[in-house]
Amino acid sequence: MEWGPATMQMYDKLGKKRIMALATSLNDHVTVRNVSVIIHEGRILFKTDKNFRKTKQLLENPNVAICYWGVQIEGQAVNHGLVVDEPGQVFQELYKEHWDKSYNAYPHKDTEILIEIMPHFVEIWDQDKDEKGFQLLLDFDKQEAEIKYYD
Repeated sequence: MEWGPATMQMYDKLGKKRIMALATSLNDHVTVRNVSVIIHEGRILFKTDKNFRKTKQLLENPNVAICYWGVQIEGQAVNHGLVVDEPGQVFQELYKEHWDKSYNAYPHKDTEILIEIMPHFVEIWDQDKDEKGFQLLLDFDKQEAEIKYYD
């Protein structure tokens, strides 16, 4: 499968927002929890309080995995600093639009940081038009896409 259409399939499946399960690990202790994600212009973004346990884990070990339904993304978490300091406030406006209740419930401006997940490897489980199951494997580092049918 071609690289461009394969990555578009991933972003189409994710849409503009999702509640996704984020896995972090520190000192061989793995935890997972849901985060409210914004998907915008090929970027996977969420905010979190810099004092939370998950934040401390991903800052010390940025290797993470994030999952929604049949889309599992392995990658690296990048801290972009305080949400309120983001140039242009694009994320903040999208977050307010898509997650209004959370936006109003958690306005910790001095502790909320913007995290981006940079994908390295993605595994998508799907079905073709004949309902045959397959995996779409995306290697972002090599920019390669492969389809593996599941018997």
